[in-house]
Amino acid sequence: MNVIVCIKQVPAKIKIEIDPKTGSLISGGVDRAINPPDLYALEEGLRIKERTNGKVTVLTVGPLKADESLKEAIGYGADEAILLSDPAFEGSDTWATSHILSKAIRRVGEFDLVICGKQSIDGETGQVGAMLAEALGVPFIPLVNKIEELGGSHIKLMRMSDEGHQLIEMALPGVISVVKEINVPRIPSLRGLMAAKKAKIPVWDAQALDVGAAIVGSAGSPCRVARVFFPHRAAKGEMLQGQPESQVDQLVEKLRQAKAI
Repeated sequence: MNVIVCIKQVPAKIKIEIDPKTGSLISGGVDRAINPPDLYALEEGLRIKERTNGKVTVLTVGPLKADESLKEAIGYGADEAILLSDPAFEGSDTWATSHILSKAIRRVGEFDLVICGKQSIDGETGQVGAMLAEALGVPFIPLVNKIEELGGSHIKLMRMSDEGHQLIEMALPGVISVVKEINVPRIPSLRGLMAAKKAKIPVWDAQALDVGAAIVGSAGSPCRVARVFFPHRAAKGEMLQGQPESQVDQLVEKLRQAKAI
């Protein structure tokens, strides 16, 4: 079975700094790593590979430095990794990113299953999987937490829902997004680390993918982030003084005043 895993390189630290003048994220000099939810997608792809004697190809859209995350994916056990990078791709929203990925997948050739993480920890939109499936013209199932059965032309999946779990059969090829409950990502082996060190990551640009500049990047993105900011916290805590009985009376009085306001 030919599996394609889509990953994203994101800031490695949780706290992100914002430029107060431009309102944009400060990414320069920030260490980056594979988006944590995508590690579950990669692990599931590797497990399918082992069960079916298949192949795992990893794709990412990003700057040239994103090849570090692709080499890391090779270290985990991926067979091939391809970087989709071009100055024209900068500023792409989820729709444009999905279009770029769909073009790359069609160039890769025949595939059975595309796996994405639930969402990225920087944007947290969770939109790429569904948009990618639409661009490829194949079915999509989100929030998958277990693969029950693999067939040559279908796959049975358990997915999470608001009411519990759903067991769904999907025709292949198709796209799924997975949640962390699906598996526990492995630790790269010594052989994998050596393979990662030697790996040469091919780069496919806009010309290679036959992607017009008008439909990718900022120009081709219908959704744009106007400003990024931390919410202002106006409320402050207050310590009540005195004995417990007095503190209760003070609290009740403050609640009454707040209700009156």
